[in-house]
Amino acid sequence: MKETLGDPARHFWMTRSVARAMGLNLSEEMLSGRLEPDDYADMVTCCRGCALVEACEKWLGTQTAVSAAPPPGCCNGMMLAQLKKLH
Repeated sequence: MKETLGDPARHFWMTRSVARAMGLNLSEEMLSGRLEPDDYADMVTCCRGCALVEACEKWLGTQTAVSAAPPPGCCNGMMLAQLKKLH
């Protein structure tokens, strides 16, 4: 059975929003060379296939300060944690 991916625009913004909640700007990460454009595209695709979208949206809605970690179960959690360590 073929896996259905979520809307590219929605998940582009969700990926950026989770990063922003962690104090990261993915555009700046690419400009600095810490994040390759292909890796960024892979992050959005990963998010598009995630089963935890509703939980992630709820997590995003509760963030009032910079988070030390991504939402539980985030498929991009390792990449975001690595980028955060570089700061």
